[in-house]
Amino acid sequence: MTDPHAPAPDASAPTPAPPADRAPLTGAEASAAAASVLDAVETAVVGKRSSLELVLAGILAGGHVLLEDLPGLGKTLAARSFAQALGLEFTRAQFTPDLLPADLTGAEVFDQRTGEFVFRPGPVFTGLLLADEINRTPPKTQSALLEAMQERQVSVEGTTRPLPRPFHVLATANPVEHEGTYPLPEAQLDRFLLRLSFGYPTAAEEWEVVSRRLDRRREEQSVATVLDADGLLAVQQAVEDVHVEDAVGRYAVELVAATRDHQHALVGASPRGTLALIVCARALALIRGRSYVIPEDVKELAHAALDHRVTVKPELWLQNATGAGVVEAVLQQVPVPAASEAPVGASA
Repeated sequence: MTDPHAPAPDASAPTPAPPADRAPLTGAEASAAAASVLDAVETAVVGKRSSLELVLAGILAGGHVLLEDLPGLGKTLAARSFAQALGLEFTRAQFTPDLLPADLTGAEVFDQRTGEFVFRPGPVFTGLLLADEINRTPPKTQSALLEAMQERQVSVEGTTRPLPRPFHVLATANPVEHEGTYPLPEAQLDRFLLRLSFGYPTAAEEWEVVSRRLDRRREEQSVATVLDADGLLAVQQAVEDVHVEDAVGRYAVELVAATRDHQHALVGASPRGTLALIVCARALALIRGRSYVIPEDVKELAHAALDHRVTVKPELWLQNATGAGVVEAVLQQVPVPAASEAPVGASA
């Protein structure tokens, strides 16, 4: 494994700031950059534009994304393609039952030449980490990763080391195979900003995948680099300028509150779910060329942001009650605010 970039001293800062030597991006420039990233990723991942938009929204919102889907549907390819398009260092950690926390975070190793202990960083010291099959490793190792995701730092042998900026995790899980797995508990699932799946391609999309492979004449594929780490931080900062009307914000709050009162819900979504809904809606609006959020942004993100944050009553398993069913019900129940004119100076 190659040595990672030196971590920045303020890696745990909650809000990314644009580099001092780079002028802040305008909303139009940030939207164009996001569109270029998606275009680049689509040269490798076929027919999943809407899902890729949500993944990018999670990254631009500064969070981490859980891809819960069957094997062979492009999760690893999407993660690698995003890392290449965003200009981030990419590492992959294959989670197994014998994986230890130190295998992720790194460890102090005794150097016989110098007679001193030297820190060898683990794969978590990167720009974009693919945590492959996160549900195949025991909770202790899962917790080590999730702590790094939340705090943007790791503590090894009493020393706290900040992670590089930006730092994002795309984790994968197989929702069908349960033998030999350690499912993430609800409190740990809550740390992921979004959870989504790609699903099977259509026949036309699947033939496009095959056709591209035949034309390429090799298995490997790469995508063009559109941004770099500083450029991504600048786009993330531009997300902070996206306007949220009070009516739209209150609509998100009412959606989340309704999940707590639903008859099938044992535990509804927390205020962290509301924040996830709003910050990702801002990122999605920017991706789509707007400097303001509309109710449709919130509705489109509701399942990805809230499904995994809702726990249904255990006695309802025979009725196939799910968090997705609760979220769908509240989407139908909570009134959508009337569309208002865009704020003055906002781009359409």
